[in-house]
This record gives sequence, C-alpha cells and structure tokens, in this order.
Amino acid sequence: MKLATAAQMKALDKKAIETWKIPSIDLMEQAAEGVAQAALDLLPDKPARCRAAVFCGAGNNGGDGIAAARLLFLAGVGVRVFLVGSYERLTPDALEETRRLSECGVELEPFAPDGGEQAAWARRSHVVVDAVFGVGLSRDIAPDSAFAAAVDLINLCRGRVVAADIASGVAADTGKVLGRAVRADVTVTFTLPKIGQFVGDGAVYSGEVRVRDIGIPRTLVREMTGLIQTVEAEFVRAALPPRKPDGHKGDFGKLLVVGGAVGYTGAPYLAASAAVRSGCGLVYLGVPDSIWQIAAAKCVSAMPFPLSSDWSGKLGRKALSEVLERLAGCNVLAIGPGLGRDEGTAKLVREVLEQTEKPVVLDAGGINALEGHIDSLDVRRDRGWKTVLTPHDGEFARVGGDLTPGRAEAARTFALRHGCTLVLKGHRTVTATEAGTVLVNTTGNSGLAKGGSGDVLTGLIASLLAQGATPVRAAAGGVWLHGRAGDLAAEALTEYCVTPEDVIARFPEAFTSLQ
Repeated sequence: MKLATAAQMKALDKKAIETWKIPSIDLMEQAAEGVAQAALDLLPDKPARCRAAVFCGAGNNGGDGIAAARLLFLAGVGVRVFLVGSYERLTPDALEETRRLSECGVELEPFAPDGGEQAAWARRSHVVVDAVFGVGLSRDIAPDSAFAAAVDLINLCRGRVVAADIASGVAADTGKVLGRAVRADVTVTFTLPKIGQFVGDGAVYSGEVRVRDIGIPRTLVREMTGLIQTVEAEFVRAALPPRKPDGHKGDFGKLLVVGGAVGYTGAPYLAASAAVRSGCGLVYLGVPDSIWQIAAAKCVSAMPFPLSSDWSGKLGRKALSEVLERLAGCNVLAIGPGLGRDEGTAKLVREVLEQTEKPVVLDAGGINALEGHIDSLDVRRDRGWKTVLTPHDGEFARVGGDLTPGRAEAARTFALRHGCTLVLKGHRTVTATEAGTVLVNTTGNSGLAKGGSGDVLTGLIASLLAQGATPVRAAAGGVWLHGRAGDLAAEALTEYCVTPEDVIARFPEAFTSLQ
C-alpha cells in the first residue's frame, strides 16, 4: 500500500479539482462522511443518547470536521463545534460548511482556552473529533497557544477520539510529534495513508488508520509514484522462495551463521534455529571454541563447529581462514549475533566483509564492527556485493546514520549512500533499499522487545536469502513474518510472556497464514 507525503496529497487534490473539475466541496463532503461514520462506530449507545465534541481549525481540515459535525447532528448525536483559530481565516469551503451547519441550528463556537464550561462539556462527550490541523502542519505547535490548549483538552477527554486525515500535531511526512499531538483512537485518512501514520511516534498517535476514498480518480492515485509503501501479506507471499517438490536439502540454501562469545551463547543459537525453522536446507553455526560444547549441546538441526578464539574467548583474526573456508561451501553468511564488541572481533568482521562476495546479513556485533570503518561496507557496494544490515536505532547511529529527518528518510538515505539493504528495527521496522524505496512493516508488538528477538530476525532473513529470495524480499518479508509470528505468540501468551523461542515456534502458523 502506497504511503503519501503531504506534497503528493496536495498535488492529487489540485489535479482532481482543476483538471478533473471535481468540486472541492464534494471532496470535503466525502471526507466528512468517513469521519462521521467512524465517530458513530465508536459511540457506546444509541446516537440520541450520546454527544460529540468537534474541534476544528480554520483550514479545509477544519471544514471536514464542521461537515462531519453536521452529519453527526443529523444522525441524532448532540454536537458542539469549537473553532480553534480565527473565523476570518476560514477557507471558502469551510465557510460553506459552517453555513450548512448553521442551517441545522448548530453554530460554530469560538474555542475558549480558559473556558471551563466548554472543557467540562468536551470531557463528558462520548466521542471527540479532531480536525484542528491537516497534513500541512510542519512546525511545532506553540506551547502557549489556543491550538496547544485544544490538543491538550482533546487528550484529557474521556471519549474516544477520531482524527480527520491526521492526528493534529503529527508530521505527515515523518511521524514526528510537533511539540504536542492528539492521541487518536481512530484516524480517518483520505485517499491514501500518510507516511507519518506508519513511522515514528505518529504510528502510535494515529491509532487505527482507516483510508477513506473521497472521490479522487483512481487513475491519479495509480499514476502517483510512491517511494514508500507498507508491507502486506501479498508482498510476503510473492517474496517467499518456491519449494521444489523433488528438492533435496542442498536445493534450499546453505547458510553459515557466525557469532557468539563467552556469556553470549544464546544469540547464535537463536539465529541458527530460526533459519532451520524457516526452511533453510543446511545451517552451519560457527562459534568460538570456548563455547562450542554449549552450542553443540543446544543444537539439534543446525550444525555447530568451533572457530579459533583468543584468550578472552572471543573470535579474532586467526579465525579468518576458518570462516572463509566454511563459507566457500555456503550461499549466505549471517554474522554478528552475540559477537560482542571487541577490536579483534571487529577486524575479523571487516576482513570477511571485504573478502567474500557471498551475500552477508550483518547484525549486532557485525554492525558495530563498522563503527569508524564504514569503508568496509562501501567496498562491497563498489564491487556489487549484496549486504543486509539489521541495526536498531543505537547501532544505526554508531555507523553514521542520522535519524534527524525521520526513520524512513534516514534509512533511505543510508541505503542509497552505501548500496545496501537496511532493516532499521523498532516499532514499525523500515526496510530501505539501494534503489531508494522504503518498505514499512505492519506486524509485531511489544512482546518482541526482548533480548534475542533480533537474533531470530537475523536467522529468518538469512534463511530466506539463502533459499533464493532477493535481499529486499528476504529482508522485508522476513520482518513481516517475524512480526506476524510475534503477534500469534502474543495472542496465545500475552505480550508480557512472549520469548524469542515462542516466536520461532509460531513460524509455522505465520507461514500458513500466507497460504
């Protein structure tokens, strides 16, 4: 599903109105119907026994709210409409909607930031409509303004909140909170979802996002180039490598996982286990000889083997030839789970990166090895070798990533610059490609926010890559499947009780859901 920027939505509206001659007031009425219906869906009782507080700005987003207020009134809901801003600045369409509302006997009330009576009425409303700011907001809401007071009041109301197009205060292109923002239960967004509703804090503040068709021709929507889109089941279904009916284990990929250190024996085991469970034909697990016996006792399906370690039990440069020799018979390398942060280990990682042409999935210690040495990644870019990185925000910053423009744009910039596939982990993980596109994940929950979860994801991505998926499909598809398995585990165990092992155990259900 395409995610749009504020500028793209403005251009679509303009083309629909000026080229297709669709009256702007008709678009507004369609938008209002979607908002009003969402509000009605949230009412706890019959409309005649409920009331709604509608907060509107002076722009067209406010016009959507004013029109929605009229529709709620006509449905029998008790409605009061508060204008946050100047009446003189109402747009022509918002003025027309104000006239139509007045004909129903409901007047637009100036919002009084210190008005105790208005606040009391709003707080006791069953539903609240937020139509203060639209997608065009780009600067922080002034803390001492009437707009800030309105946002704060909406967030204090006991009723469920419906946002028109976007929760006021959320930046449409980045998901950043501009000083403060409305926490919506439902956001009814128009024509296309916005980037900021799926990334950053906006993914939380938006609540459930519903897309409303307001009458903009589908031809215009299809023609719009979208560099950012969500990952849905259809994408993942197409991304899964096919299984040959007469295939043998060698046909389904040979993966080498390298990781582990004294005190970090679980991470490489989880990565290897996830790879086996997700269909990889042969999984080899290289660990320091200091922990090899532990790995051997844990593994049943993966094949652990010892690598030369230093005095501290960590991998160092003397393991280089051993890693490269084993990698020669494999399709893909996953390196990093449990490696720790040691300069000798980091040098090993960098030398492997610069010497193997095999696709590499870098996680944890493998990513940290690039701190101050991003040139090792650029060597692979220049030679056309495929690399997938799976950092969380802290690791991303350590290797030079800049989160200032927002997670989606930050990931896109890094992937373009360094010619890699970047999986920036977190709530709504984003996968950026070396072609400049970004895929936003839609699965997962807080039960995945536990140590070991990233190791499972690494093994899953590397497994799909070894089976023949492209780096982008393996990465974005792996993230979706990982999140889906986490959702299934949470349904059975609660988000509190999910472990990485539970996620791996739900892989079969996650894969089955795609059939």
